[in-house]
Amino acid sequence: MATGGGGVPSNTVSSSKTLLKSQALYKYVLDTTVLPNEPECMRELRLLTEKHNRAVMATPPDEAPLLRMLIKLTGARNSIEGGVFTGYSLLATALALPDDGRVVAIDTNPEYYELGRPFLEKAGVAGKVDFRAGRALDRLDELLARRGQQQPGPVRLRPSYAAYHERLLRLVRVGGVIVYDNTLWDGTVALPPDAPQLSDFDRRISAAIRDLNARLAADGRVEVCQLTIADGVTICRRIV
Repeated sequence: MATGGGGVPSNTVSSSKTLLKSQALYKYVLDTTVLPNEPECMRELRLLTEKHNRAVMATPPDEAPLLRMLIKLTGARNSIEGGVFTGYSLLATALALPDDGRVVAIDTNPEYYELGRPFLEKAGVAGKVDFRAGRALDRLDELLARRGQQQPGPVRLRPSYAAYHERLLRLVRVGGVIVYDNTLWDGTVALPPDAPQLSDFDRRISAAIRDLNARLAADGRVEVCQLTIADGVTICRRIV
């Protein structure tokens, strides 16, 4: 894996997805361990994505090394990513997977993916990516059907986090890992539902995420680790 970006100052990073209240500390993390080891193709895609009017949807640069490390530690050969946007985390995943690895990438907007596809090609990992446009639940059900597994019954929840979890558990092997991001939603999960600073959107999403976090913590099928990196990352390892 060719690396680059070692001399890139952290002030080129515009991501607001960090729970750290000290910008100096965040800059230190970026400058010390993240940007010096960021592959050149990822740096170029990150800089392009920062100019997008929906750049807030992008995975922050300090989360990408965690994803790459998890893939290598678990020896994963296959991966699924729901919500690709321009593909910064997708590129990190594809780079970390072995040469015969494969990542199913799902997004409702193919145009976003097309913005990042040239960087996958430049990095020589486009062949590892199986992009599928559409709703994540629909695409996950297709993967389950191909494996001859019975699809789970309908799960009624606000956003379908619990429905995603049930499907992913059927697709991930014992010892496999599921990673959820944005699981602290800018810290709003710790606020009371009637907090005046919450918008209606944040109130709805943070309630759904609190529900997800509680479900994961009580789920005996997985070991759970909650990290305060980025906007909250929850790692689940399937144990049964």
